[in-house]
Amino acid sequence: MNTLRALQWAHTVILRTLEREMEAEGLPLAWFDVLIHLAEAPDGQLRMQDLAGSIVMSPSGLTRLIDRMEKADYVTRQRTAEDRRGAYAVITPKGKAELERIWPIHLRGIEQHFATNVDDADVPALYAALSRIIAGVEGPTGSYASD
Repeated sequence: MNTLRALQWAHTVILRTLEREMEAEGLPLAWFDVLIHLAEAPDGQLRMQDLAGSIVMSPSGLTRLIDRMEKADYVTRQRTAEDRRGAYAVITPKGKAELERIWPIHLRGIEQHFATNVDDADVPALYAALSRIIAGVEGPTGSYASD
């Protein structure tokens, strides 16, 4: 139980710190999360339901977030041809430019708040343990399985 609590607390303090740093640069961490998922997706787009699962957000929460990001011209929505109710979130050129601007700042935060506190020798074991936990919960076809 102590290990799980330590993992939860480490996750919480790192994300809180990164959120403060990203907000100071003008981009909320949740927006960054959406932009990075879209930028890494084929054609810079994901179905809204797939994006919601990837960033661990409810569909209604994602809809509100995408509404705000669309007003800022970082993303746009496109209806799907196969399902009139479905939609894709698509990164815009402005969204790509913002991601390029903020990426080095985010990496600096990860280095400062995470990487410097983990020995290089510990990284493979930590990654392997976390991957086994994820696979044990999600199964071999879970959302993390492709990583």
